[in-house]
Amino acid sequence: MDEPYPHIRPMALADCDRVSEIRVRGWRHAYRGLVPQPYLDRLDVAADAERRRERFARGDGPMADLVAERDGRVLGWAAAGPYRDGATHTADAELYALYVDPAHLGGGIGRALLAAAAGQLPAGARLLLWVLAGNAPARRFYERAGFRADGAQESFEADGVPVPEVRYVRDPAG
Repeated sequence: MDEPYPHIRPMALADCDRVSEIRVRGWRHAYRGLVPQPYLDRLDVAADAERRRERFARGDGPMADLVAERDGRVLGWAAAGPYRDGATHTADAELYALYVDPAHLGGGIGRALLAAAAGQLPAGARLLLWVLAGNAPARRFYERAGFRADGAQESFEADGVPVPEVRYVRDPAG
């Protein structure tokens, strides 16, 4: 039986705890074997939620900060805004984050969040994102949504281990 299409709405301050729970669970699920396990084990939902509340109070969040819910329960979160090239923002847009509660993957939540976030970005902007090179399910998801790897690569360090990322882009017509 198909689940009903999710309701997408702007994230509220009251969503910070649940969004942080989804983000941490998402990291632990999607990045197992890609990021050192001790790093994943140290991710702290309460600390993440506190940072999220502080940013929310400052009002310096992304252009699109959205949650997806079904029956009043937040099941996913997306954030997007100007593309960050170092400290410089460009005319392009960036999907900063897209996380779905692992128990609800495959139910259309990610697609709905991606579409809603992209719809709030400037018309004519390319949409870019970074994804872990080894995260094959996420890469397939973005490719089905019209993104393509553009050859740019970078890494971040987790417990001294480089974790490679690749950049994906979707042109405005995508």
